[in-house]
Amino acid sequence: MGIISSIGNNVEENYSALIQGKTGITQTDYLETIHKDTLKFGEIKFSNAELEKILNLSPDHRFPRTSLLGTFAAKQAVENAGIQEVNEVPTGLISSTSVGGMDKTEKYFYEYFDNESVRKFILSHDAGETSHQIADYLGIKGFVTTISTACSSAANAIMLGARLIQSGQLERVIVGGSDALSIFTINGFNSLMILTDGVNTPFDQNRKGLNLGEAAAYLVLESDSQVKKANKNVLAYLSGFGNANDAFHQTASSENGEGATLAMQKAFVVSGLKTGDIDYINAHGTATPNNDLSEGRAIQNVFGNTVPVFSSTKPFTGHTLAAAASVEAVYSILALQNNVVFPNMNFKTPMQEFGLVPQTELLEREINHVLSNSFGFGGNCSTLIFSKS
Repeated sequence: MGIISSIGNNVEENYSALIQGKTGITQTDYLETIHKDTLKFGEIKFSNAELEKILNLSPDHRFPRTSLLGTFAAKQAVENAGIQEVNEVPTGLISSTSVGGMDKTEKYFYEYFDNESVRKFILSHDAGETSHQIADYLGIKGFVTTISTACSSAANAIMLGARLIQSGQLERVIVGGSDALSIFTINGFNSLMILTDGVNTPFDQNRKGLNLGEAAAYLVLESDSQVKKANKNVLAYLSGFGNANDAFHQTASSENGEGATLAMQKAFVVSGLKTGDIDYINAHGTATPNNDLSEGRAIQNVFGNTVPVFSSTKPFTGHTLAAAASVEAVYSILALQNNVVFPNMNFKTPMQEFGLVPQTELLEREINHVLSNSFGFGGNCSTLIFSKS
């Protein structure tokens, strides 16, 4: 696994922040936005110049911030997996993003007419280019593709990677997502009136909205045969996955959580597990009025009166959009490895629609199966189930 987020620059730093209850929600230091003094974000405290230096990029590179963060995390994942030759077996990269190279486009949009030196970033605007930049940096010669299904993107990247391995097309796939903060997304989410002017409070009756964040996280999926052949250390198994669409609204989930319910049910079919096997739900939990109501009802639809311990980790990182599901995949695996449930910070008052109360303190208990939800605009709902190795 590899990760960079507002609470840490690697897996260990992220875990340390999670168990210490250390949030990464702050005012922005790097983004010039009119909301600089009124909104808070999950911002990574590396400048682009610092990331370029760490990655040893040439001065003429055209990496937008999404690619810088994605390359940082994917490189870390490959190194942590002990991969010496990335193309020794059929290997692919499935990366997800919603921002792509938007940060460069909005910065240089008017300069493109007059400043030839910045026109190279026009090619980086496309979401798919960020995936190819990461793949080229890692030296991957095989299958490369991009998924952009809003906030479920990285879950779908993980799901597609698993299916490519299951079908025998690849032996190894690096999967995940990367998104940087941009003025466009801040203004867009603000126009939808779903940003809070404080800190996000998932599943709280008085929740006011989300904090946008930036992050990148990638995982290395490998086939059973490759794991056995190379005697690899298995961090966890992706035991179940499901995707559905509630076809309700462009930017809202159905109030009865139809798509989310179907996604979870499909994941159980794939895994062969029963609802009682789940020890922890890493909820999507964006702290928007619509999402938390829809997800809560979906959880009740699936689990009935025996809802497992659940929490949202977005008060730590903010909502990292297309990277969210891979960030939370890393957190789900950390929960399995360390037998802990991370706290749903900032919660005070249960929602009046139901009596669901998230876990608000760090909890130590045996964790064998974690269900992780990720739901995106357009009604695209995905669920992953991770199981202890």
